[in-house]
Amino acid sequence: MLKMEDVARLANVSTATVSRVLSNNKNVSNKTRKKVLDIINQVEYKPNRLAANLRKNTSETVAVILPDIANPFFAEIVKGFRDEALKSGYYILLCDTGNNTRQEEEFVKLVKERLVDGIILATARMAKDEIYKLSQEIPVVLACEYIDDYEIPTVSIDNISAAREATEYLIEQGHTEIGLITGPLDVILSRDRVKGYRQALLLHDLPFRDFFIQEGDFSVKSGYEIMMKYLAHEHKPTAIFASSDEMAVGALKACKSKGLRIPDDICIIGFDDIPLCTLVEPELTTVAQPKYEIGSQAMKMLLNIIERKGLVQKQMVLPHQLMIRQTTR
Repeated sequence: MLKMEDVARLANVSTATVSRVLSNNKNVSNKTRKKVLDIINQVEYKPNRLAANLRKNTSETVAVILPDIANPFFAEIVKGFRDEALKSGYYILLCDTGNNTRQEEEFVKLVKERLVDGIILATARMAKDEIYKLSQEIPVVLACEYIDDYEIPTVSIDNISAAREATEYLIEQGHTEIGLITGPLDVILSRDRVKGYRQALLLHDLPFRDFFIQEGDFSVKSGYEIMMKYLAHEHKPTAIFASSDEMAVGALKACKSKGLRIPDDICIIGFDDIPLCTLVEPELTTVAQPKYEIGSQAMKMLLNIIERKGLVQKQMVLPHQLMIRQTTR
């Protein structure tokens, strides 16, 4: 493979001159510039991008750390990350933690050692002090999750009001016995959705039952198992609010296995609005998040920090929407 030194020798100039031509430096005469470019075209020389970036102290690459790349919810978010990055000439490095906090910490260490220009955390399960410390060393933006106490740039929805709205919709349909299948309670989004659920019960003077809140892990399997637990209890809920669509689909499957009709015997609402919602029968009522826009806005925010353009706002809250389909009346 030809090196910059080879181009310099063939053009009878210094390697520094070749470097200035490649970086479009104005301190090169038109005659010399043309001679160097002609040689480059003749020999099809391709500059070493890594070496050039090292000289500029940039990689034009950002790391994105995800909790579970197999979860369909993240597909549209990643598209938003990718499209916005490519517009500005950046590449993304995807890291999947598999919902493992230790793996998240290992990825953070790894990307700090590699030359990346910034990090988007679509998961924030590390100690919040550690995430804050990281944000002081390298540009960091949080997508979906957020951290109390520290003003780390964040793009998300209002999960409390979204969960309250979903629960109130079920109450307005006449339900007073509403089960909540939460995500892992060490995740702030799950705790916020519990808050919204409880707020709705309080607003409508409905009793709070500890048994009606069951912790899942955002998977179809956990939704199925928790729903079977509800159905085996003498005091069964008449409606279910699941903190993810995959758990809602698991609950739907469990109800069908017991011969229950949906929504006649039990109503179900999910969260996220993944493509699976309109593929199951009956189609799933859910809370839609603006997934692509979350990814796009988070990447815009990160690139503005990297390129020192400043931020209009550090905490961006995007709108959600309750999508009424066939699993509710």
